[in-house]
Amino acid sequence: MKTFVLVHGAWHGGWCWRRVAPLLRAEGHEVFAPTLTGLGERAHLARPETDLNTHITDVTALMEMEDLRDVTLVGHSYGGFVITGVADRAASRLASLVYLDAFVPENGKSLADYVPESGRAGFVASGETNGFPSFPLARFGVTDANDVAWAQRHIVNQPFRTFTQKLILANPPPKLPRSFIACTEPSMGTFDPWYAALRNNPAWRFHEIKTGHDAMITESRQLAGLLLTA
Repeated sequence: MKTFVLVHGAWHGGWCWRRVAPLLRAEGHEVFAPTLTGLGERAHLARPETDLNTHITDVTALMEMEDLRDVTLVGHSYGGFVITGVADRAASRLASLVYLDAFVPENGKSLADYVPESGRAGFVASGETNGFPSFPLARFGVTDANDVAWAQRHIVNQPFRTFTQKLILANPPPKLPRSFIACTEPSMGTFDPWYAALRNNPAWRFHEIKTGHDAMITESRQLAGLLLTA
């Protein structure tokens, strides 16, 4: 039996794994899909001080309180920042890391640092008051009318400091198996540099799903199959 902790991306919540988690559990595995502070059903907990460290603590505390071991830790999109921070703090609890169409951040970088310089100032300013609003769901590859209606009911603004706080890593990178799952039809473009860097990197297992960015919604069965082999 494996233990999965599924970390959602920006604007989402644990709800977005609703189609994937039952498929993993049906194979006998334990699955946790926490909602990060200030998002999903925890949107009412958003505060000006909610930041990346808050979200890293959310996941680390879950693993400690549940005494989880040998965890396959999955991060989608912005969740790549979160799982990288969790691995720095709690590597002994992990079996592997899976980046699902996600940022693989460098030490000392924030998500805003990966926004092209030409648009960075406007991007940061857009989130200073009420948090960052989401992109249209079509940008995430979610186009089915029922899926759009379902997801749109749950998406909320992303707390501002989660995108602007820099990730500070205190320890050497843990020697854990790492996988990257690329969502390529359509590609968002944001993660193309990691596709190119990791596709033939022997230190990584690279997989591709021909669907949009929100594969947990649009290709849940194929995604669950890949997670089982990660």
